[in-house]
Amino acid sequence: MKISKRISDIPMSGIRKMFDLAGPDSINLGLGEPDLDPPAEAIEGMNAAASAGRNKYGPTAGIMELRDAVADYFSKYGKVDGNNIMITPSGSTALLEITQSMVDPGDEVLVPSPGFVIYGPHAELAGGRAVEYRLTDDGLFQPDIDHIQSIITPRTTMIVVNTPSNPTGGVLTEESKKALCDIARDRNITILADEVYNEFIYEGRHTSFMDSLDCAVVANGFSKMMAVTGWRMGFLCAEHELMDTLIKMQYHVCASPAMPPMYGILAALPHIGPYLDNARKVYRARRDLITDLINDIPGMHLEAPRGAFYAFPGYDRDIRSADLANDLARAGLICTPGSAFGSYGEGHLRFSYAADESKIEAGMAILKKVITEGR
Repeated sequence: MKISKRISDIPMSGIRKMFDLAGPDSINLGLGEPDLDPPAEAIEGMNAAASAGRNKYGPTAGIMELRDAVADYFSKYGKVDGNNIMITPSGSTALLEITQSMVDPGDEVLVPSPGFVIYGPHAELAGGRAVEYRLTDDGLFQPDIDHIQSIITPRTTMIVVNTPSNPTGGVLTEESKKALCDIARDRNITILADEVYNEFIYEGRHTSFMDSLDCAVVANGFSKMMAVTGWRMGFLCAEHELMDTLIKMQYHVCASPAMPPMYGILAALPHIGPYLDNARKVYRARRDLITDLINDIPGMHLEAPRGAFYAFPGYDRDIRSADLANDLARAGLICTPGSAFGSYGEGHLRFSYAADESKIEAGMAILKKVITEGR
């Protein structure tokens, strides 16, 4: 059967490739999936909805009660209401639907490098062209504003921003956000802000684009926030004038989000504060642990990540990150090569610390052995 050139030209994710190398006894620090249990209210709310018969199609944009609750919870970042919110079947789907709705063939989409693996393919699936922009390689991983300005062309239609960042753990500063918004408004470019890790910040505060919907569309979700990655629940936030277009796109993608998980999120959201306080405490301790262990390895260096739950250390060895990740996989440690996240990710490895301390310690012992023996 014929396969479309759009999809055949896109390589498989470098993250997924590493999973294929995992043995049954491997220590997997390559997966960005919370290992915590979901809030009890979420499980109870979903089960109650399913038992009550809420298993049919729902509204395309999601149930209004949840849209209003999401707007209320996130109003700390901007003045939004339920009509600014659409519930989506995952944060990744929100990103895809935004790109499909706003990118035409031939348009250029600026994507961060290093940056999450789906931004470029989403642009290309819409017929656009992904163009990498650098993040600063100073441990802060801010968008390189001068580089962005130098690669904008008349075809540039979108700039993707991720804060906190996967894979770097960088957190956008207010100064960087202002510079990006100034560019977007001046050049009539849309910012697509991926803020799915907004609840996991350890230094400073989250810088959201929810107060800048005149030039930005925000994608977010509940998979990381509530440790329910298997539920595939996300949302997007956009100005009212865009919502009809985005809802139309979602109808043609999935008709509507799943009903029982929406009620689970609705039940948990008003009580989420203590759960998130504990999650941040757990991840902060693991961040400190993995940072100390990595910096104890000769030839490796890591600034403590300020957000998300990833460490993105650099290394001094003259070896491609893909080859080093393969060496580690053969030794029993799964991570992701920096090159999987774009050309500017080379010379780095990504480790998830959404794993218990014993796995982190065992994984870093393997890393130290491989690095030390290779010097």
